[in-house]
Amino acid sequence: MHKTCLRCSLTFILSLKIFLKLENSVSVSDSLVVVVGSPPAVPRGGSTTLPCWITPPQSAEPLEVRWHRGDFDSPILHYQENKFVDTSKEASYVGRVSFGSKDAASGGLKTGDVSLKLTNVTVGDAGSYLCYVSSDRGFDSATVSLSVIETGNNPLLSMVWKENSMVNVSCESEGWYPRPVMRWSDQEGSLAANVSHREDPSGLHSVRGWVLVPSNSQVSCSVGHNNEEPKVARFNLGDPHLTATMVMLVLYGIVTSVFQVNVTLEDRKNQYVKVSGTKLRDANPCDFSGDFPDGQKVTCVTAVKGTPGFSSGQHYWEVSLKHPNLPDPKRSWWLGVTSASEIPHEADFSPNTSNGFWFLSSSRDVENKLQISTEPQFSLPVHDRPCTVGVYLNRDSGELSFYNVEKKCLIGSLTAAFTGEVFPLFNPGKGDPSVMEILTRISLHMILVTTPDTTDTIHTDTSSLIYSLLWI
Repeated sequence: MHKTCLRCSLTFILSLKIFLKLENSVSVSDSLVVVVGSPPAVPRGGSTTLPCWITPPQSAEPLEVRWHRGDFDSPILHYQENKFVDTSKEASYVGRVSFGSKDAASGGLKTGDVSLKLTNVTVGDAGSYLCYVSSDRGFDSATVSLSVIETGNNPLLSMVWKENSMVNVSCESEGWYPRPVMRWSDQEGSLAANVSHREDPSGLHSVRGWVLVPSNSQVSCSVGHNNEEPKVARFNLGDPHLTATMVMLVLYGIVTSVFQVNVTLEDRKNQYVKVSGTKLRDANPCDFSGDFPDGQKVTCVTAVKGTPGFSSGQHYWEVSLKHPNLPDPKRSWWLGVTSASEIPHEADFSPNTSNGFWFLSSSRDVENKLQISTEPQFSLPVHDRPCTVGVYLNRDSGELSFYNVEKKCLIGSLTAAFTGEVFPLFNPGKGDPSVMEILTRISLHMILVTTPDTTDTIHTDTSSLIYSLLWI
C-alpha cells in the first residue's frame, strides 16, 4: 500500500512538471509568430536573403534563433543569448551565412527581423530551410524554399549524313540547374527527339538530343528552363547535290585558277607568334603552357590578320597544316576571315560571327570534330584532321567555304552579312610544333577529277557533305 501511494505521488509530480513546462511553451499564437517570405530564384554563385521575422514586432536579440535544413541539432546558423553559437554550424555553410534584412525598411534584430543572408550560393543550397525562434514563453517555426538556377552553354550542333538523303542532327548543352528542357522543331512544327540527361559531380545538368530528318529540313533546337527564354540554335540543311556542285568547281580548278589570291601576313610584332614569310606558328611550340597571358585557351592573342582585304568579288587561298617531317597535321588552328581592322589581343575577348570573326577551328583536345565560330558554336564531324585547307570567299553573296584539298571534299560552308572589308584570318594555335603555311604558288596543289561521274569522286562520308548554315 505504501509503495502504491509513493508511485502515485511520483507520477503526479512528473505530470505536474510536464504541465508546467508546456505552460511555459504555450502556443506561439499567444506569444510570437514566425512569418516567412518567398525569395526569388537566385543564380548559382549569387547571394540571397531568406525572409523571416516575428510578430507582434519585438526585439529578437534576447531570443534563440535557429536556421536549419531538417536537422534541429545541426543548424546552419544558431543565435542564442545575444551571440552566435559558431560551434554548431553545418560546415558547408561556414563563412556564407549571416543575418540579413527582409527589406530596405527593416530594423534588423531589434525589430524582430531574423532573415538569413546566404552568399556564394551553390546548387546544393536549393531546397527547404526552417526558421525557428523561441523565447521563455513559446516558440514557432516556418519553412522557406530556395530555388537556385544556372543557365548553361549555348547549344552545340553537329550532324552526320545518312542514307536516302537523311541527316542525323544532334544538339547538346551543359552547365544547367535545375535540369533543362530540350525541344526540337522544323518548318512543319514540333519534332519527337531522343533526349538524354546527365548530372555531373557538382550537381549541374547536361542534355543531349538527336533527330533524323530529311536533308532539306529547317531544324531548330532549344534548351532552357520552363517560363524562361530558352537558348535556341536554328539552321537550314543544304541540298547535297548543290554541295557536290560546289566541290566540283573547286576540284576542276575553276575556282582556284580564276579567284586564287596571294595573302601576306600582318602583325609581325606579335610577341606570341613567330612569322617567317608565309609561315607562322606560336612562339612556344614545344611548351603548351608557355608564357601566354590567356593560359592554355586559344584566343585572339595568337591570331594574325592577312592582306589584302576584300569588299567585293570572289577569292580563294590555301593553307598547309602539315610539316613534311612530322607524321601528323596541326591539331590547333583557326582559318577564316575577319572584319576587324585591328585584332583585339585581350585575353577575355571571345571572337565569333556576331563580332566580326568567321572561321573554322581545330582544337588539340577534341577529336573527329572541327568547329565553326557561330554563336552558338557549330561542330562539324570529320574522320581526320585536314592537311591542307582551301578557303573560298564570295564577298558579294556572303558565302565562306572551307575545303579539304587532299580528300577533295567540302568541310563546311556558312553565310554571313559582311559589312565593309573582310581580311584573311590565321591562328596557329598553341603548343603545336607543326607550322601553318599560306600557299602562294600559282599552280595550287589540287588533285583534278578525271571522270564526270561525281559519285566516284565526291566523298559522301561524315566529313564530305556539310552544308550551308543559316543562324538566327
